[in-house]
Amino acid sequence: MAKYKIRRSRITHVFISHLHGDHYFGLIGLLNSLSLLGRTQDLHIFAPAPLKDIINMQLQVVHGQLSFTLIFHDLREEGLIVDDKRVTVHCFSVQHKIECWGFLFKEKKHPRKIDPERARSYEIPASFYEKLQEGQDYINKKGTIIPNAEVTLPGIPAKSYAYCADTKYDETLIGKIKGVDLLYHETTYLKNLEKIAGERFHSTTIQAAEIAKRSGAKRLLIGHFSSKYETLEEFHIEAKEVFENTELAIQGVCYRI
Repeated sequence: MAKYKIRRSRITHVFISHLHGDHYFGLIGLLNSLSLLGRTQDLHIFAPAPLKDIINMQLQVVHGQLSFTLIFHDLREEGLIVDDKRVTVHCFSVQHKIECWGFLFKEKKHPRKIDPERARSYEIPASFYEKLQEGQDYINKKGTIIPNAEVTLPGIPAKSYAYCADTKYDETLIGKIKGVDLLYHETTYLKNLEKIAGERFHSTTIQAAEIAKRSGAKRLLIGHFSSKYETLEEFHIEAKEVFENTELAIQGVCYRI
């Protein structure tokens, strides 16, 4: 986080898909560091239920107490888990060796943009601008309706991102992530190890690309590459055979949606 200049104060929610070590062993270190830095802002964690006891045990062993309130949310069933002013977050189950969850993040619809010159030409008072942004028409003193589209422009389209965690090829995901702007799907193995991937509850390049293609995703990020591979170029090549708009998920890279 320090290396990539990520502001710690901007982190208010942490989502843990499952309890394999590569997905949560670093969490207690992060929580302790935030506390040492004097954080007071609440932090929400969404994760499989056993993680709550693990965190409590780790804190008890060192007689530790966090400087902020940690609010733990058990993941027990699919559905809506966050609904705030800007986004909604849904969780959905995926097929892995142990209980595992994916997450779907959706921005809420952005307000319409007001064209100030057009609005003034129709003598619309500034006090009505908020309602214009919500899409309402304006009715002047003469009873004339000024259509909203005459004085506003469409807002920035809301974006969506799906994180499919660690999972074997699972066609039930297609309906859960339909049409997302950006899809992350693991590709632990290249296509020639499809049998091994299935046995180990992981996916191949072709399988991830097929999920992206059939779900109507606009872009695909692939990651979770097995350490047996020294280079990643082949992952990119294979996935693009099925889904052209594919990129490698590389630590430290920013992906614009």
